[in-house]
Amino acid sequence: MKLKTFYYGAAFLCAATLAGCSTNTVVTLQDGTQYITKDVPDTKTKDGFYEFEDVSGKQVRIKADEVATVKEED
Repeated sequence: MKLKTFYYGAAFLCAATLAGCSTNTVVTLQDGTQYITKDVPDTKTKDGFYEFEDVSGKQVRIKADEVATVKEED
């Protein structure tokens, strides 16, 4: 039984470690404006918008037609 508990603990620790790793993403608009996000933004919603939280914690909602690129920060 102790081995089973060990495996569950190890799995939880790995999941928690990976959840803490986030990759900043740069969202560039057609007009050149750039937003740096904490994670990859949600894909285009049904109503045609991208929704994400920028690094300052502000919720941003942008029409998909205005987005030029979405890529990981270098």
